[in-house]
Amino acid sequence: MTTTAESLSKLGLPATDNYSHEPSTRRFSDGGEYRIEIPSCEGPRAFREVIATAKKFGVRIHRVSQGSGVMLLLKDEILEMAHIGRDQGIEVCLFVGPRAGFETGGQAFSTAGKVIGTQHRGADQLSFAIEDVKRACELGIRSILPGDLGLIWVLNEMKKAGQLPANLVIKSSVTLPAANPATAKLFERAGVSTLNMPTDLSPAQIGAIRRAVEIPIDVYIEAPDNFGGFVRYYELPSIIKVAAPIYCKLGLRNSPDIYPSGMHLEDVAVSLSRERVRRARIALDMLERYYPEAQMSPAGSRDLGIPELAN
Repeated sequence: MTTTAESLSKLGLPATDNYSHEPSTRRFSDGGEYRIEIPSCEGPRAFREVIATAKKFGVRIHRVSQGSGVMLLLKDEILEMAHIGRDQGIEVCLFVGPRAGFETGGQAFSTAGKVIGTQHRGADQLSFAIEDVKRACELGIRSILPGDLGLIWVLNEMKKAGQLPANLVIKSSVTLPAANPATAKLFERAGVSTLNMPTDLSPAQIGAIRRAVEIPIDVYIEAPDNFGGFVRYYELPSIIKVAAPIYCKLGLRNSPDIYPSGMHLEDVAVSLSRERVRRARIALDMLERYYPEAQMSPAGSRDLGIPELAN
């Protein structure tokens, strides 16, 4: 009888976690092992503060991501974020707006049913989500953040058909995490460009996922409270070694959940963005001390979802 290890190997999957911490040989197309992502950048004012704080602390930012959704941003706000991203060579990743947790269904608020929270209930919501992505692309955005595997598959098919930009980055959400190598490979095949994982995986577990997929992995080095609140700066060197290429994400423990954001929470969103960049400086200092040979991607790399605008 075929062993489990043989069965998994035939599928391109490891049978054990990477306990030996065997280094990853994969890199970004620019040769980098890691990039810096500032999540929950909720609008142009927060984005401008990210840029200013990054200059103050000497932090290179590769990507900002937003969580409230395209539908809760004004056209002019999206355009302003796109202009900032283009001018600074930074990817601007916007969440897909309509989701189960925002509309009239009740399961997303039940104790056992929260897993549906960022999926799209029914064909109408799926269509609304696609419209959200199309609106973002029309305004120059080239990176989107879905939390529904079916939507990811549809968007990738639309990319292949020329109905969406071929260089559109599809970043899976931490609300739709790949917890093992098989799930990660499924997401990769569905069209995910960069892969989010649960915030609590060990370096050995993350390293096993790296063995199964070629795409970059998104790793929370500090996770928000509602995703565990883990603070993992000393683990960053090990994670980069086993999982490169990765996006190092700086969430923020002991901070409020501001989704969906807006003008009523703008001051808080700006303050949180400022501190996330400061946390990024802490992460970089840790790397300079314990893994100085780690290669950060240069700014403005061609495979980043940097906005594209006519003027």
